[in-house]
Amino acid sequence: MGQDVAEPAQTNIDIAEILARIPHRYPFLLVDRAEDYRPHQSIVGIKCVTVNEPFFQGHFPGNPVMPGVLIIEAMAQTGAVLMSKSLEVDTEGKTIFFMSVDNARFRNPVRPGEVIRMEVEVTRSRSTIFKFKGVAKVNDKVAAEAEFAAMVVETPTK
Repeated sequence: MGQDVAEPAQTNIDIAEILARIPHRYPFLLVDRAEDYRPHQSIVGIKCVTVNEPFFQGHFPGNPVMPGVLIIEAMAQTGAVLMSKSLEVDTEGKTIFFMSVDNARFRNPVRPGEVIRMEVEVTRSRSTIFKFKGVAKVNDKVAAEAEFAAMVVETPTK
């Protein structure tokens, strides 16, 4: 009796927090929510792909496929959410920038109506630079995978 029970850590991140943590906005915001957040370790980003996405108009008419580079960008945005929350980045004065991508592989197309689960894990971190490994899946089938890095930088003042 009388023992303090620690509250479980928040592992889900909603769209409101994503909007507060990264500067991306429609039509370039490619993460709808996140799950299984583990500080400095991993996160799962969720993207619900709809036929209304602007890129489907030209990629490809009659056979809509999400561009692979945008799947990589969605994984990078998921990593930025992980970094921002883990480091409690001051989003008024700093921005997280994508630095590099390596070993990108595209395995299966992503089409309208599908949900992408982006499993992103930290492979290395040092101060304000993180390296990640990401795998994007639709229905447990790998759509894309890559290794990438990001860093926190000062936001230029006006």
